[in-house]
Amino acid sequence: MLAVEAALARLLEGTGPLPGETIAIAQARGRILAADVEALLTQPPFDAAAMDGYAIRWADRAGPWAVVGEAAAGRGWTGTIKHGEATRIFTGAPLPAGADTIVVQEEVATIDGVAHLSGEGPPRMGAHIRKAAQDFERGSILLGAGVEMTPPRIGLAAAAGHGTLPVLRRPRVTLLATGDELVPPGSIPGPDQIISSNSLMLRALFESAGADVSDPGIIPDDREALAAALRNASGDVIVTIGGASVGDHDLVVPVLRDLGADIDFWKIAMRPGKPMLAGRLGSRQVIGLPGNPVSAYVCALLFAVPLLRRLGGRGGSLPVVSLPLAAPLPANGDRRDHLRGRLDESGRVDARARQDSALIAVLAGADVLVIRPVGAPAAAIGEMVDCIRLDSIGCVS
Repeated sequence: MLAVEAALARLLEGTGPLPGETIAIAQARGRILAADVEALLTQPPFDAAAMDGYAIRWADRAGPWAVVGEAAAGRGWTGTIKHGEATRIFTGAPLPAGADTIVVQEEVATIDGVAHLSGEGPPRMGAHIRKAAQDFERGSILLGAGVEMTPPRIGLAAAAGHGTLPVLRRPRVTLLATGDELVPPGSIPGPDQIISSNSLMLRALFESAGADVSDPGIIPDDREALAAALRNASGDVIVTIGGASVGDHDLVVPVLRDLGADIDFWKIAMRPGKPMLAGRLGSRQVIGLPGNPVSAYVCALLFAVPLLRRLGGRGGSLPVVSLPLAAPLPANGDRRDHLRGRLDESGRVDARARQDSALIAVLAGADVLVIRPVGAPAAAIGEMVDCIRLDSIGCVS
């Protein structure tokens, strides 16, 4: 059996970001830039008022001032401020010609069109003015290729004049859940059936990793039906769920071989998820997951998510943290283990819950996966162990 680290390295080998595409800026949240974004405009485009008040000349700061006009955002005053004059001005308005300082309105009293200083006045020349290009200047690089578009970055690109952005294409995944025992969520299962929950769980996981996911529905345990589904699967990655083991009804491996797929590896020295496989079918990468929900999720998290992150330009590694144990753990065997654990109020991790790979309720209540390397000795309370925080996986919507 292949070690987890070796299997992941082989899966990611030669994989890089997908090509770019241009999208509307309103759709850019969570996307990765495919190229640098430069400013098409200067911001602010002019010296602008930072406060409501009166625009004056610094030399006339003692007042009084004859109020000769008004300037508002989107509606400037076109005259020129002369000795002893002021213009009423509001936040965001262009600074009138001749003015170089703003007195805030709380420090001014007006009588019959004449403004008088009623407070301490402006602290310096240029007070309460946003200078042109204070934020950025046309032609400057604002965002570099590879940056994820957050809401503030979208606002920055919009302010710089962009209506579209160059981003990396999202990875496209086709999910194929196999099994005669499966019925869709919301159905009432028969005596020999169960709900197909893995597809929805994994779809949510893959979308949080930046992928576009398609799901043609449950595929029966039939060679021709599975072969047709695999041939018709579109996108960059095919993920099968179930049927990857060695039983008489586990058809994924033989059908893939019938279709000419190149199976790189099958079976990994890990728990849960030993019968996972990876390979290629034409231009598409294939990952075959076990059918048990915890096994499917752990394998998808450790292998499919890094692959999708690499394809989407996010880097392939998952965040690993070191946390103290709240309860002792026994020595580990010859397969790397991934224990579902919960954090207590002091930040220690407790992995004493049942670890059966079919127990989705335990997975749903877990905060972390505790990584137990091959041959790890027994660990005492307080000992530090490597963990993957499950709340840190999602990245985009």
